[in-house]
Amino acid sequence: MSTNEVISILMLLTLTGAMLIGFPVAFTLAGVAVLFALGGSLIGQFDMFFFAAVPSRFFGVMTNEILVAVPLFVFMGVMLEKSKVAEDLLRTMGQCFGKLRGGLGISVTLVGMLLAASTGIVGATVVTMGLLSLPSMIKAGYDHKLACGTICASGTLGQIIPPSIALVILGDALAGTYTEAQLAKGNYLVEPFGVIDLFAGALLPGLLLVVLYVIWLIIVGIGKPETCPPYYESGIEGRELLKQIAKALLPPAFLVIAVLGSILAGLATPTEAASFGGVGAMCLAILKRQLSRVILIDVLRTTTRISCMVFGILLGASLFSLTFRGFGGDDLVHQFLTDLPGGFITAMLIVMGIMFLLGFVLDFIEIVFIVVPIVAPALFTFDINPVWLGVMMAMNLQTSFMTPPFGWALFYIRGVAPEVVQTSDIYRGVIPFICIQLLGLVILATYPDLATWLPSKIL
Repeated sequence: MSTNEVISILMLLTLTGAMLIGFPVAFTLAGVAVLFALGGSLIGQFDMFFFAAVPSRFFGVMTNEILVAVPLFVFMGVMLEKSKVAEDLLRTMGQCFGKLRGGLGISVTLVGMLLAASTGIVGATVVTMGLLSLPSMIKAGYDHKLACGTICASGTLGQIIPPSIALVILGDALAGTYTEAQLAKGNYLVEPFGVIDLFAGALLPGLLLVVLYVIWLIIVGIGKPETCPPYYESGIEGRELLKQIAKALLPPAFLVIAVLGSILAGLATPTEAASFGGVGAMCLAILKRQLSRVILIDVLRTTTRISCMVFGILLGASLFSLTFRGFGGDDLVHQFLTDLPGGFITAMLIVMGIMFLLGFVLDFIEIVFIVVPIVAPALFTFDINPVWLGVMMAMNLQTSFMTPPFGWALFYIRGVAPEVVQTSDIYRGVIPFICIQLLGLVILATYPDLATWLPSKIL
């Protein structure tokens, strides 16, 4: 093994160790890159000329129109959270399914799906549903583990169901890598691939997860009815119930159709649709008389904080990947994956396994910015569909929100759960849903058309 290969491995180990200690990710990425670059330059193993590309990389991030959609979608999601859309949906859906065993859990799952399609922010969805639905589920006699697991799982649907911030970030990362890989193979007629393709490809797999969650809740309701008894508020039926359903469902449904439909139909780019969604979310807040100066300032502060975190990590990861490439680390990973016995299947299993394990300690944004630029070029040498690969990665990364010990959804639900709910209930409650997500991943791997069919029909 050459000196550069040893240094590349040490870079990855140092990065992992520093993040496990608790250093901020953005500064860790940039700091490790600079330290190894300086050390490598002193021993003659790194050419500092690589850093001449840093300004152009940073400027490329600043001028990337697709990434403008990130703060816009964040604004849209936070504004919808403040406008109490989730509260109305949960109350209405609870009336629809409350007479069924597990009906309240099914209601939470369906509302999670609707919020995922209208906000795309996991944290906001989990916190909102934890505050609104967890007390009702406990009051109804739900098993604490099942209640917490259902809320966490339905909240993470915002990761895979478009429009999703995760899909915007992942799609942008894969688009450049895919083009470079095709040009490296001498294929100069590269089929366009971008965020819109990933939005279309992720829609059916996201709905598949919803169906699997509902099936599981039905099975639990039949096998262990005492863990999810029916819960129904009498007095609201028939025409009055239909009126409430229309009032709660139509506004967010219209917003979803307008935003996602315009993207998939090719009428607007993700950035343009996100800006429309932000204005639409404000209009819903005005209609519900929830928009005030205080709320607007709170939404803007939250949007700024989340956006700064995302772009800080992106710039740090850009510096890290540049240094890693300067040591030849990308060639090392490429050779390792392409020389494996079993070819593509083995390489894909290893990459998916690494991403799943990293989800125990890292956030999806960190995994996307660190892992994707390193492993995607090697995978694209096997002539795989970039949409399918992107959706596979997105569904895999969805588990990072629920895998202990650092799953963000676990922290969110712990922060809003009453004291009667133990932390062990939360950790044990998500295990069946993690297994369901892995089952969905296996189904998607077996039937790639779930991800590739819709983009081929509408794009």
